[in-house]
Amino acid sequence: MDSHSPTSAAPPAAAETARYTYSPRLRWQPEVEEYFNTAYGRDHFARISEALAHPSCYSCIRVNTLKSSTDAVMHKLLDLVCKNELSAVINGLEVVELNGGDQSQEGCSLVHKCPYAGLENVLFVQGSGPHVLHYGSQPDQAVKEVVVSRKCAESVLRGAQVYVPGVLACSSHVEKGDKVAVSVAIEQPVKEDGWAVGITRGTVLQGLQSDAHYEERKGLYIGQGTAAMSRSAIFRVPHGIAVEMTERVYKLPSFNDVLEGEIFLQNLPSVVTARVLDPQSGERILDMCAAPGGKTTAIAILMRDEGEVVALDRSHNKVMDILKLASEMDLSCIKAYKLDALKSVRKTDEARSLGMADNHSEAIETPTEDPCHATVGGRSTSVDEDSSTTTVVFSDNKNLNSKRYISKAELRKNLRQMKNGPGRNNCSGGRVEKSKGFCPNSFDRVLLDAPCSALGLRPRLFAGNSRIAEKTFEVSEENV
Repeated sequence: MDSHSPTSAAPPAAAETARYTYSPRLRWQPEVEEYFNTAYGRDHFARISEALAHPSCYSCIRVNTLKSSTDAVMHKLLDLVCKNELSAVINGLEVVELNGGDQSQEGCSLVHKCPYAGLENVLFVQGSGPHVLHYGSQPDQAVKEVVVSRKCAESVLRGAQVYVPGVLACSSHVEKGDKVAVSVAIEQPVKEDGWAVGITRGTVLQGLQSDAHYEERKGLYIGQGTAAMSRSAIFRVPHGIAVEMTERVYKLPSFNDVLEGEIFLQNLPSVVTARVLDPQSGERILDMCAAPGGKTTAIAILMRDEGEVVALDRSHNKVMDILKLASEMDLSCIKAYKLDALKSVRKTDEARSLGMADNHSEAIETPTEDPCHATVGGRSTSVDEDSSTTTVVFSDNKNLNSKRYISKAELRKNLRQMKNGPGRNNCSGGRVEKSKGFCPNSFDRVLLDAPCSALGLRPRLFAGNSRIAEKTFEVSEENV
């Protein structure tokens, strides 16, 4: 009988094998898919679409040459490889000694320098995949599963662990130390031409076909790992690792806490962008849409941390991320401000009246680590923990002796307004003052990496929110 005959049925074991695989299909809006089919050809775009759903098999590392050298970082990474500390430090890379082969040679095949001229500060770390995994279980027991969000899955495919906020559903009776299969729930079409995941966080999986997204998750298993906490804890605590991945479809390095400050994981085109800008020491550079700060720090390093790099973003949290990254890499020439890049140029009349002295906008204020001292509204706040009311001394240029009494409740309210707690470099959160923009001809060079569709970002498991642009934007000579 023809194996493709509709009357033939796959054996149960084969059906299960087909289920626990990674074979994603990227879904697009019909008009977008037709647009790309016309532009690239149907077969070519099908290959592009398939490739976008899989991660790259190498990681690009930019070396902070102000703190180390490319050779030194390469030797440090090779030492980690040869010491076989990868499972704990660089998760995903493995050194296999083949018939008495030299481990150092094997390590060199994993870490190598960028071959392109002008990019001597770039290293490539090789990964591997896709791998065929065996999601084993007892014959009379269903596989315990964890379902994660799309964004969580995309990070896991790039080497990350499964963190608590990314977990959507979990099998019942999962305890710490249990082996679990990890799959991803991807948005599905709903009424009124929309898309939705359709899973309520905390959903219980029974291992039955009635489970949420049971059919939709077929072919969307990204690996398996060990539960780092019980099911009840996963949906009770706000953060932490939920699943430590032990087997992955794609084994890619995770550089979390590895050579912090000496290296930065960055896509190669972003590294090239900073090189093309060609910043020089002592110049004043504007990065208009700077978050998360990768290109900003690359520019500062190329300038040898001499001069000034002004980084803008209209998001408070993103501006704080830029400052944290600059602190991590020991860069002092970066000044980050909260400002919409579209409003970064002051009008000619306003600039003339204000003068160049007011050209620099207010900086972000970062309070001290002492919880009894904080910066509130740009003024110094002193707290006496032993009193029911708190004496708060407000000092400013207008009245250095002014003070008033406020309650601890009011102080706690002010502290809560500083949304970002201690970061990875113990940088406390702070308020971001609004910038008034900059006068014309204030900068030697300007980098504008404007927000885009990011269609080339890999892996991409969903593209249904991409649409054909309906408007075109004109840039007048006056606004340049």
